[in-house]
Amino acid sequence: MSRPDLSSILICLGCGAALPPRAAWDETGTRCTGCGTSVPVVRGIPRFVESDAYTTSFSFEWNRHRRTQLDDATSRESEATFRTKTGLRPEDVAGRLILDVGCGMGRFADVVSRWSGSVVGIDLSQAVEAAQENLGNRENVRILQADLFRLPFRPGSFDIVYSLGVLHHTPNCEQAFRRLVPLVRPGGRLCVWVYGGLGAWSRFAGLYRRATVRMPPRLLHALCHLAIPWYYMCRLPLVGGLLFTLLPISVHPDPEWRVLDTYDWYSPRYQSLRTFPEVYRWFRSEGFTDIALHDFPIAVSGTKPSAGT
Repeated sequence: MSRPDLSSILICLGCGAALPPRAAWDETGTRCTGCGTSVPVVRGIPRFVESDAYTTSFSFEWNRHRRTQLDDATSRESEATFRTKTGLRPEDVAGRLILDVGCGMGRFADVVSRWSGSVVGIDLSQAVEAAQENLGNRENVRILQADLFRLPFRPGSFDIVYSLGVLHHTPNCEQAFRRLVPLVRPGGRLCVWVYGGLGAWSRFAGLYRRATVRMPPRLLHALCHLAIPWYYMCRLPLVGGLLFTLLPISVHPDPEWRVLDTYDWYSPRYQSLRTFPEVYRWFRSEGFTDIALHDFPIAVSGTKPSAGT
């Protein structure tokens, strides 16, 4: 399977003109022939941003846990999660050009590439370093560092666009959603998963986040190791539920996932909660059809209308 050919879909963020074909780039990158805007390539990754901006916590997280959530011979949890949150099956993605918005270390891009889809993974954070290490040698994967609010692609470039667990970590979740809509080709599919209202424990977690988002990543990550023993306290009869509410942590059975998921909750600068009706309205207002509410809140997908419908 050949690498996704981005020559016909990559555009300059400075003027909107087509960038030179990828084959014409040198090892340091390329420059727009129209306005001169440069696109550097650093460690094999085209960079469409100058920094990781508000995503420094994710830069630390996914380079520290660069392989924690990758499927292997002992677990297909990420594959199962991808099915649940998108409704997609292997036959839906095989042979398609797919955009993974907020790819992190490549957890779901790994699934799509194993299902024979051609996947372009973008992330604002330095997680792209881990994604490139994990997946960069696969012929059907491309990794770019880019901001979802300024993506370097022509409208209608992708058969499927998905963003799982990302939009609620931006300054404006709804606007982030609407920036993805033009990238889906007519008749293509858009799939998103965002956080929903999670009950009393999330209010306590929100109080702690006032302090944790200001902590140095290494310090917070060290503190999140308390989730390993606290998990067993939260499973005690009678008092476990109360203890969990007072100090919420991930209850994943794997200790490393537990630390990762706990850090992932307490570290991001931005984090918002949504509802099914709200996200459903976003899809409806953009004209999507076949809107599906999936079993995992808040996971929604829809089909972009074909031209003339």
